[in-house]
Amino acid sequence: MTDQVDNNEKTLFIFGRDVSKIPCFRNSILYGIGGGLCSGLARFMFTSQPLKSVNFAVYSFSFITMVYWIQCRYKFSKTKFEMLRMQEMLQRHVLIEGTQVEEDVNLQNKPVDI
Repeated sequence: MTDQVDNNEKTLFIFGRDVSKIPCFRNSILYGIGGGLCSGLARFMFTSQPLKSVNFAVYSFSFITMVYWIQCRYKFSKTKFEMLRMQEMLQRHVLIEGTQVEEDVNLQNKPVDI
């Protein structure tokens, strides 16, 4: 189910949601497909059992996709949290810039000479 967007790009909608807007979706699917294909072919080359090789490829695809998705979403959430925290700190700095509070903070953080 593809739909046309204003700038002539085709996007994929699954359950009414544009998957191109989901962080980490594309990479996790691509790595899963590549890993599943390679592991299935390798298994077939060593065992010559097509059914077991296909099953192994599907299991590998599922495992690789889920592991990459979890790892990528964890890093995405961690980065997003850090960016929100940094944005809050910058907003706080803008509020106190040029006031007596800023001078007090700078005096407190001044290194002590020994």
